[in-house]
Amino acid sequence: MSYVQNPWPEPGPAPFPQVPAPGQSEFSENPAWTGWDVLRIALFTLASILVFVLAVAGAVHAVRPRVAFVEAVRHPLVSVAAQLFSYLLVLAFMVAIVKRRPGIKFWQDIRWNWPANWSGYLLGGVVLSLGLQGLAHLLPMPKELPIDRFFQTAQEAWVLAIFGVTLAPLMEELFFRGFLYPVLVRRIGVGRAVILTAAAFGLIHAPQLGRAWGPVLVVFLVGLALTLARAVTKSVAPGFLMHVAYNGTISVLIFIGTDGFRHLEKIGR
Repeated sequence: MSYVQNPWPEPGPAPFPQVPAPGQSEFSENPAWTGWDVLRIALFTLASILVFVLAVAGAVHAVRPRVAFVEAVRHPLVSVAAQLFSYLLVLAFMVAIVKRRPGIKFWQDIRWNWPANWSGYLLGGVVLSLGLQGLAHLLPMPKELPIDRFFQTAQEAWVLAIFGVTLAPLMEELFFRGFLYPVLVRRIGVGRAVILTAAAFGLIHAPQLGRAWGPVLVVFLVGLALTLARAVTKSVAPGFLMHVAYNGTISVLIFIGTDGFRHLEKIGR
């Protein structure tokens, strides 16, 4: 007797949708690097900036002996030049960390996905900047901040403005939203990772702001908005665009308020 297969098989159980594991969500992150790698990047950045500050100041002193070495170390343009050289080295260090695994593409693994509506994120950065500048007027703000020393001359103001819309936001977004944020998400979840990333972003800027709670709070809120953009879009690029627009708006406001960087004494009034 031959076996005849039932042409109308009994329906099996309906497949259940996959349920995320506890602590995971659609925003889950699993980067190829670890928290120790993030710490190494941070320490490497601090060390390289220090080395380049000393190197650039030494070069200035060698070319212009009348400028004391200590004076050169404190010069704003020396600081910006040191950060420029350091950031280029740090970027190479970041790439080396990501590409330890064969076949990994840096920009893909860092989640740099250029948004189609890029102009919307630029506009969002402008709105964020104007809104927080309005909030800053309601908070206690010191009349003088350490960052004001970068605005002593028009040349320094131009250099800082250009640096503030190019390499500075790129490297800050790569570190905070590219490297730090996904490691925190994997460890403590999205909500707390957003808060801690924004807090770290605010604290790293605290020395430039005299550690006054008013301006530090404003920078924390900036970091909060940028990290939320990273969490929602799963990409670093939108936050970079917002960051560029935010810094650019501040530079434009200073440019207008000081008559084209010609009357920098108006800053803080």
